[in-house]
Amino acid sequence: MTPRPLELLAPAKNADFGIEAILHGADAVYIGGQAFGARASAGNGVADIHRLASVAHRYDARVFAAVNTILTDAELEPARRLIWQLYEAGVDAVIVQDMGLLELDLPPVQLHASTQTDIRTPEKARFLDRVGFSQLVLARELSLPQIRRIADVTTSTLEFFIHGALCVAYSGQCYISHAHTGRSANRGECSQACRLPYNLADGEGRIIAMHQHLLSMKDNDQSANLLQLAEAGVGAFKIEGRLKDLSYVKNITAHYRVLLDEILTAHPDRFCRASSGHCRYTFTPQPEKTFNRGGTDYFVNGRQADIGAFATPAFVGVALGHIRSLGANWFELEAGDAKLHNGDGLAYLNAAGEAGGMRVNTVERQGNTALWRCVPQEMPADLQPDMPLYRNHDQAFERLLEKTSAERRILLDLVFAETRQGFSLTLTDETGIRAEADFIQKEKTPTRDPERAAVALREHLGKLGATRYQARDIHLVPASPSFLPVSAINALRREAVANLDTARAAAYRRPPRKTPAADAMTYPESALSYLGNVHNQKARDFYHRHGVAVIDAAFEAGNETGEVALMTTRHCLRYSFNLCPKEVKGLRPDPLTLVSGKEKFTLVFDCKQCEMRVLGRKKRHIPIQAEPTP
Repeated sequence: MTPRPLELLAPAKNADFGIEAILHGADAVYIGGQAFGARASAGNGVADIHRLASVAHRYDARVFAAVNTILTDAELEPARRLIWQLYEAGVDAVIVQDMGLLELDLPPVQLHASTQTDIRTPEKARFLDRVGFSQLVLARELSLPQIRRIADVTTSTLEFFIHGALCVAYSGQCYISHAHTGRSANRGECSQACRLPYNLADGEGRIIAMHQHLLSMKDNDQSANLLQLAEAGVGAFKIEGRLKDLSYVKNITAHYRVLLDEILTAHPDRFCRASSGHCRYTFTPQPEKTFNRGGTDYFVNGRQADIGAFATPAFVGVALGHIRSLGANWFELEAGDAKLHNGDGLAYLNAAGEAGGMRVNTVERQGNTALWRCVPQEMPADLQPDMPLYRNHDQAFERLLEKTSAERRILLDLVFAETRQGFSLTLTDETGIRAEADFIQKEKTPTRDPERAAVALREHLGKLGATRYQARDIHLVPASPSFLPVSAINALRREAVANLDTARAAAYRRPPRKTPAADAMTYPESALSYLGNVHNQKARDFYHRHGVAVIDAAFEAGNETGEVALMTTRHCLRYSFNLCPKEVKGLRPDPLTLVSGKEKFTLVFDCKQCEMRVLGRKKRHIPIQAEPTP
């Protein structure tokens, strides 16, 4: 059986972040173009994306461009032109949500189905596979058995989020933001209503929970499940975070690179690398030190009780210890074995359960004890003795990540040979690509000390520090070749490396566009409500062509009236508060309602599907405007 590549896919807020993700071990990065991306504030020009692709391809890594919003009729042509520009800039794939794009004249670039296409079933996955998608971003809510069932009926690479923020709703199925603000999540402008505090009340008006962030999930962390995910059929392991800072990208990418490399080393007959080059870091990856709301593996191993970040959507950090005493502008912290630094950020939860924080100007250890006297920039008024403190900004760790923190090297085998005409150097990289260089010198001079000369020759041949290569093996033919000046050795090495760079660039091939199946593929549903996100005529044409008879307009068209499902989620507040009828027989607390200020939502539960729907009404607001033409 041919080993299957495992791809680590990292986010790129911009080209510089993407380059750092590559250097820290990503096999691919995803980045937004200048418009039509599901993160409207993370757009990038075509020239920057070309620069990123040029660096990525040196390591056989790939660049995916996100063009994954739903589009109006007026936006289809600008989106088509943008995709052509991205293709000409060197991107390897385009991530899309809107099926109207498949009806247009697109370049021969791979298409990836965005997470907003809401892939939860084998039937939908198989459909998207057969209409031309090469990679499918699966719903975050799937379990291992569900992923296996999808893998059994598809040939596309299955992509799965393994780290970062979790949308509480199925992606593409959340309309709260647009209903209340006119900012559509499906058009890259989510207002993140899920991170707000809510009250939860039962059918008799009794408060079950007050001022808690009841729709806010902990962050995804699949560190312990990577092998099981690979065995289930996942081939691309995706890190969320196109809006995250650079230290997050470096730290989290390096963390998963280390874990995936361990799997590749342990199972070389089953899995292989998706790009070339091996990474070394100046730091030890520690995902707990960068932004997170606590960790959960969500539904991968079935429903879990503790998946919500109800107390706060903020980053509280790693537990440090407790406050021992307080002064006017200082406090003493008992921190165990932890070491504090000037400039650290500390956080706490006050008596109301709300998060607070501070930066400390100076810290001073009290003798040889675990006590530290901390002087913050501003003394919080609600600090209390015995209050637990957490560190959410480790100044020393962040300083490491501000510097050059990784290098990525492609392994080389070098063969230095003496020939009739002089000398030759052959380089073969870890992927099998070869390049040669020759030095003409017919008159040879034997070395005075063959053993010492061979050691020196190997040393000079292996000086690859200014390149992206690293010597794995250096072979001399014969073992003690004739004398060659150091300047000539260096020139030969530089020429061979330049030739290898050229050979690698010529050998790189972007993945081909998948040809749709010859037979007409029927969509799994015969009717689409607003949940189908159809917002233009080309998308309607696509679904009609594939057997859908009834197609309602997208929610963003403004046709929906009355109380409708603004969110569909596997997160269940009945379950979270021990009100599940499956768990407690005869219990009927309905209707449950969520209240935030003047906003009130009715919760409806589908126990057969184990889903919760958040029902609400659409406010009047200014209609959406088309994206500007790129």
